Amino acid sequence: MSRLIIKERMLRSIAKRKGEVVLRGDFEKMGSPSQVSRALNELIKAGRLVRIGYGVYAKARVSSVSGKPVPREPLEVLAWEALVRLKVDVRTGRAQTAYAEGKTGQIPMQATFSTGNRRISRKLSVGNRSVRYENNYSARTKRDNRPHG
Repeated sequence: MSRLIIKERMLRSIAKRKGEVVLRGDFEKMGSPSQVSRALNELIKAGRLVRIGYGVYAKARVSSVSGKPVPREPLEVLAWEALVRLKVDVRTGRAQTAYAEGKTGQIPMQATFSTGNRRISRKLSVGNRSVRYENNYSARTKRDNRPHG
């Protein structure tokens, strides 16, 4: 059997994966960082992957509307899977939880995830839509709980 070039090995690896999210770290043993970068860029140009964040990619399909590559799943699903794969303890945000429980009729416009006590600065986005994060930190309560003196 002939040796497969890195791009073909990456394509096989992507096809075998159950989830929709692919991390750059999944390919680090297949070649040097520059080879992996080049292959990822080729896969993006070929429409097989879509970049949704730093080192985070999603499997793609061709849009029936624009003819351009788009993720196969919505941003909310991809972000959830990506955060779980990055070992972030994640839950739905307050607005989504309230809507799901029937406490409000307002449909949340932006995907929001609660990260508990962890602060996240990673940006995950598709097109002009991006993910927002909530956490348990509040500047006001911390300031109010400080001893006066």
